[in-house]
Amino acid sequence: MLMAERVKPRISRGLRDLLPEQLLARQWMIDKIRGVYELYGFLPLSTPAIEYRDVLLGSEAGDEAVRSIFFVSNPEQEKLGLRFDLTVPLARVIAQYRELGRPFRRYQVAPVWRGDKPDKGRFREFTQFDLDSVGVPSEIADTEIIAGMCDTLEALGIDSYLVRFSSRGLLNVLLTYAEIAHERCHDVFRVLDKLDKVGIEKVKLELTSGYVDESGDPISGLGLAAGQVGKIERFLAIRAEERRGVVDQLRDLFAGVDGADREIDVVARISAHLQALGYGDDRVALDVSIARGLAYYTGPVFEAMLPEAPKFGSVFGGGRYDGLVMRFLGEKVPATGASIGVDRLLAALEHLGKIGEQRSTAKVLVTRIDPALTEEYLAITWELRRAGIATELYLGGTRNIGKQLKYADLWRIPIALLLGADERDKGVVTLKDMDVGRQLSAEIAGRKEWLAERPGQREVARGQLVETVKKLLHEIEGTSS
Repeated sequence: MLMAERVKPRISRGLRDLLPEQLLARQWMIDKIRGVYELYGFLPLSTPAIEYRDVLLGSEAGDEAVRSIFFVSNPEQEKLGLRFDLTVPLARVIAQYRELGRPFRRYQVAPVWRGDKPDKGRFREFTQFDLDSVGVPSEIADTEIIAGMCDTLEALGIDSYLVRFSSRGLLNVLLTYAEIAHERCHDVFRVLDKLDKVGIEKVKLELTSGYVDESGDPISGLGLAAGQVGKIERFLAIRAEERRGVVDQLRDLFAGVDGADREIDVVARISAHLQALGYGDDRVALDVSIARGLAYYTGPVFEAMLPEAPKFGSVFGGGRYDGLVMRFLGEKVPATGASIGVDRLLAALEHLGKIGEQRSTAKVLVTRIDPALTEEYLAITWELRRAGIATELYLGGTRNIGKQLKYADLWRIPIALLLGADERDKGVVTLKDMDVGRQLSAEIAGRKEWLAERPGQREVARGQLVETVKKLLHEIEGTSS
């Protein structure tokens, strides 16, 4: 019989595997975020990765998002696609399940797919974590989303962050002020959304004649007149240390412009609500340059930046999208929310040193030295597990204690438990603090001295095992926190 041809292990471009250490860090972060969302009373939701194409294509997310959709089909040859965000499926759910009632407040964490050009830190499959409030027209719902963004970042141990907010309503007023046809809003907003990435000069070029980027690719211009771009630049130049200062400048710039007062009042009320809740100008800024790229935003928009990790850009962003459910119901349904790019925020947390090293879920490794003690090893393992202590029984083929301890060290298991016939006869077990042992071993010169010291090891009475392990883990985790 011919051997089957070997298949080369590989994954498609723009995709990646996540190994245990990465997933444990991600799980820690997701649990922290979920805790904040549930504190606010948001409910979990799950939707399929695959949606009908017409659900995705008519989403008003913009041409760029539509071009990035992965199209698929099923055995019935139906036209389907992979979701590119979690907001469009939410809109479909709201229309499909009328019994949910309103307001409906949900959170969801799940992968999404976009056929973008892969780059460093940019993948075609990535995870988003969203929170959304549907059915509330009041800007209080937007305020709550912004407050949730602040509380989430603080729960993750981030001391330095800034949430910036503005409004698509203000940008619509800008179009009127600059005498730009509102039919061109999506193109203009898409360019303005690049401000942080490319700078004001390139934004001005793209609004007018276009330019060639660093890679040699031509960037088409929108053909706006110099006077129109000048008015846009004056708008983008609005800055103040306090939110109320930005509001005052907006009233001056847009004095007499139709609809301006109404839209300025919205951001002014959000600012006042935030101030009342204790979110000052050092945490939340009114920044009129915020546009957000997706076309379905209709009102306030917001995003969070990390000043100590600026290269990661926006790690948390969203806005109001009152028209998205209309495609399904034929009526406007007010909605607002925000989304975390899980991969980007996790990378930022690692950069900031906020992620502890964890390779294993186990807190204790029960080593196996003597086959005659197998039943005792099993009993100890289950005793620790039933006490709520994550424990792994070593199941490798070697009885060599050195290799078993190397296994514990490889997976950063904090405690190794050793039991031989001598310990069994004395009614004790040996616990080894792997971290302390690693540090002290580096200071011991020879094997003889190491055998005498047994760094990081202690003997405990068998009957006091659970109590001692809990105490030792508390000490270890307190030191590492």
